Formats: sequence, C-alpha cells, structure tokens
Amino acid sequence: MLDDISEAVLANEDVVKYLRGGSGESGAQAREKITGYIEELRTTQRHKFYRALQHPLYPILRKIERKHENLHHVTNAVGRHRIVYSSNHKSHCDYLVEPLVLDDNGIRPPLIVAGINLFGGPLGLIHKHLTGAIPLRRATKDPAYLVTFKAYVAEILKKHDLFFYPEGGRSYSGELKPSKTGLFNAALEAERPDLVIIPVAVAYDLVLEDHILAHQSVKRRQRPFGREVAEMVRYAVGYRSRAFVTFGAPITAGDRDVHSRSDVLELARVVRARTGALYKVLPTAVFASAMRPSITRRDLESRIDRLIEELAARHANLGVTSGRQAIEEAAEPLQTRGIVVAERGRFRVRERTVLKYYARTIEHLLVTTGRTH
Repeated sequence: MLDDISEAVLANEDVVKYLRGGSGESGAQAREKITGYIEELRTTQRHKFYRALQHPLYPILRKIERKHENLHHVTNAVGRHRIVYSSNHKSHCDYLVEPLVLDDNGIRPPLIVAGINLFGGPLGLIHKHLTGAIPLRRATKDPAYLVTFKAYVAEILKKHDLFFYPEGGRSYSGELKPSKTGLFNAALEAERPDLVIIPVAVAYDLVLEDHILAHQSVKRRQRPFGREVAEMVRYAVGYRSRAFVTFGAPITAGDRDVHSRSDVLELARVVRARTGALYKVLPTAVFASAMRPSITRRDLESRIDRLIEELAARHANLGVTSGRQAIEEAAEPLQTRGIVVAERGRFRVRERTVLKYYARTIEHLLVTTGRTH
C-alpha cells in the first residue's frame, strides 16, 4: 500500500508524463522503475532517537567543539517559512555537526540530502529510519530517477525543512566549489510561496579527513564508505577542532520560476556567493595561505598581518585578528597533524599538499588567487 507521499509523487505532472511512455519502456516497466526509486528515497525521521544518536557518536563529536553564528536568521524564519539550508561541504562530520547545532538550540530538524554511498550497512539503516536522510544518486542521468527525485523533494518540502550541499560532495581541494542546480530545481518544484534558502557556511580549524582529501585532490571515483570511515578513525588520533557554523539571512525563493533556467542559475549563484562570504576565516587557513616552504616566525607573522588586512577590507568573516594570534593558535595543531615543523625559529612545510588544501579554503575571499607556494 502506498503512503501519501508516494501517491503524490506518482500523481506529479512530470512523473505522469514519464509513465505515459516515450521512454522506450512499457507503462508497467516505467511504473516499476519509478516505484523502485520512490522506495529507495523513502525516509523517516524519529527525532527522539535522532537525539539519542549523539551518544554512540560521542567519540567523534567530543573532538569537535560546535560553535554557531547568526542563528537569529534561522529562529526568525522558522515560524513563517519553509526553509532549505544550503551549505558548503568540508567533511563527513558536516552531517553530524550542522544538524546538531540546530538541535542544540531547539530548532526543528530538517531532512538531509546525502550521497547514496552513505546508505550501505548499519549506517544506511540509521539514515533511512532515524535521521531522516534522503539518498541522492549524484552521478545518474536516468530520466526516471531525476523526475522521481524532484517530485519526491517537492512533496517532502510540504512537511519538512531540507538541508543539502549544492557542491555535490566534499571539497577535495579545499576550495569552495561551484554549485550544482539540481536540488535548487527540486526545491522550487514545491511551488511554496513561503520558501526561503538559508545559506550556511561550516569551517573547521582542522578537517578530520584533510590528508585523505588533499592527496586525492579530485574525486575520481566513489570509494566504499567503510574504507573512508576506517581512514577517518586513523586520522582521529589526537584530533581536536572547532567547527564554526555560520547562518546567513534568508533568501526568498518562492517567487522564482522553476521553469526559468536563468532564475535557477541566479539563485544558485547568489546562494554560493553568500555562503562564501559567511565562511569563517580561522588561524589555520591564514597560516597556510601565508606560509612559504621555509620562513622565519617574524616574516610569517608579517605576511599574515598583511593577509588579514586584505581580508578585513573585503569584509571577510574573520576569526583571527593578527599574525601573532594566528601563529599561536595554528602552529601547534598543524605541527601535531604533521603538516608543518618548527626548527630553530623557522617554520618548514612537511605536507605541502595538505597545507595548500587549507590555504585554498579562503582563496575565494582574496583579490588575487594563486598566492600559495
């Protein structure tokens, strides 16, 4: 027996059009494919149990100090709007940290759109039946899937807020990637006049998977999530970090025309620009950006001071105010992480690729790019 959402998806105009043929499949084959995708997408959020998940995940969460900024933008919007949160994507920890910031502050939990690679094994059952995560097949071009996914998201937004990552996956280079428009399209399909997009930026002093991401550089293929978890556990030894989750002012989306390609592209562009401006500039990032292969502490401090002046002139969201502060707060964790080494009053680079990963996290905020190494 179909639930209300499944029935609504099957009644969606675009889905009905697909079911009527033209895809080279019989009506029965098309319906079987569509219903299979609906079953894959179906998710349930049991908030009581969702909160309880913090306890088994405590070994990871206790290593990350959660901080938030501008939460008033969310609290002011919750009572009057349907919200879609659009965030940059740094780490697998994002799925834990960002929703928990909302939960810590009593804000209704959104459903999360996550890559389907996260849905294998026991973790997949948790996502599907507790956290309320919707699996996304990012690489597929199957028209049956695309039409079903858009219709499903449109129906979900009638009852739930949504949290998604328009970059399409974690940034392997460290930089803020271009936004994909598929989920913006899907959200606009809901045709809710009260729909707003809240841009969100998450930044870490240290990203748990920094060595893994930096050395892979670009995502060439999807690796088994179990293997990624094992690698993350390895790099979690001695790991400590702050996570800054910064919320932006709501962007009205209910008046956008879902059928206008330019409208959707402009919305994605605006959201990306706002997200980039919100990104918290932390000591590790300015240290990495100013660092040379070998440099004295005094020269590094001067270079960071000049960099901070440039960032301040561009109204960046600064979490550091001086070169001295940056070195005091960043040098030790970067050394512990094996990224730099201090020798006789000089800093030397040990892991150039990882250092460049952190430098690129603020590259979008600088007047001139390509200034690292």
